[in-house]
Amino acid sequence: MKFFNREKEINEILHILEGEPNLIYFIYGSINSGKTTLINHIINNELNDNYKVFYINFRTYLVSEKRDFIEAIFTTKKEGILEKIKNKSEVINLITKTTKTLTGVPIPEVEFNKLFEERINDAFQYLNDVFLETKKSGKTPILILDELQMIKDVTTNGQKYLLKELFQFLVSLTKEQHLCHVFCLTSDSLFAEYVYNTGELEDRADYILVDDFDKETALRFMDFLAKENRVSLSNRDKEKIYSYVGGKPILIYKVINDMRYKKLEDILNEMLKIEMSKLKKLLIRIKNGKYEGIKYNDVINALFLFKKEYITNEYNIDEDIKEFLIRKNILFLNPIEELIKPQSYLVWNAIKRVV
Repeated sequence: MKFFNREKEINEILHILEGEPNLIYFIYGSINSGKTTLINHIINNELNDNYKVFYINFRTYLVSEKRDFIEAIFTTKKEGILEKIKNKSEVINLITKTTKTLTGVPIPEVEFNKLFEERINDAFQYLNDVFLETKKSGKTPILILDELQMIKDVTTNGQKYLLKELFQFLVSLTKEQHLCHVFCLTSDSLFAEYVYNTGELEDRADYILVDDFDKETALRFMDFLAKENRVSLSNRDKEKIYSYVGGKPILIYKVINDMRYKKLEDILNEMLKIEMSKLKKLLIRIKNGKYEGIKYNDVINALFLFKKEYITNEYNIDEDIKEFLIRKNILFLNPIEELIKPQSYLVWNAIKRVV
């Protein structure tokens, strides 16, 4: 899917990068709102060679303990340009000579193996050294932790210290040393809020919301995609699409792409049926007592708030029910505005028909 819009968010992030590192930034938004697409666009199209990006995507790992966490951050690949790495100085040479973005932080295998025998702080010290040498080489390091919520299992396996130490280290990189820009991407705003509290990040972190498109932008996006896909799209069609999927970029893309060989009415009805089926099955499991402490009537009452309104104050919903529905990707919380809404218009339409 080609990149579209997001000038406001791009300008905000570029403005941050032009200054010295001071804060950890949480880039958050509902599922498939375009967070990763945004950051990749900035990396590939907006940054010059004065920056060196270290990109780590936790989605590709099951991070439940220290070893998983370390393996997710570092790379010891032996093929190609990484084959000759034997010590830290060669890592620095590699970093300054390779492309702008590195997936993971290069490390000699012998040093990598030592990290499992020592304290987690040794891993952080290695990272600090790499970022420091990167800056000395004339390049500004940027650390991007994508799909941050994938490390939340660490907090439930007796290793809460690991999460806290990670963010204390990130504070050191930003607010204390002004060494490295740090961006954490997540669709789990509850987890971002938890990290904020656990990591003692008051006045040390900030939030950047990447939301679904507003209606005007969504309609322009439809025109853009229709032209790209050579699809005929009337104003009535656009209004109908928006009424079903709202401003969710990936859903708009799916609809326009499928219109090349399907009828619009069939596409939208099928998408809605699938979403309704998912919600019905979840409610059946709740009614059958599959989720301890979650009462069916409480969930229905919470969802009923969205029969007419798309957004409500988060305090209108019981805390446990709110967290449950967020974790099940039914609702999305904006912790800054203290507002809660369905994950998408499609989910909203399913709620209105099922509840």
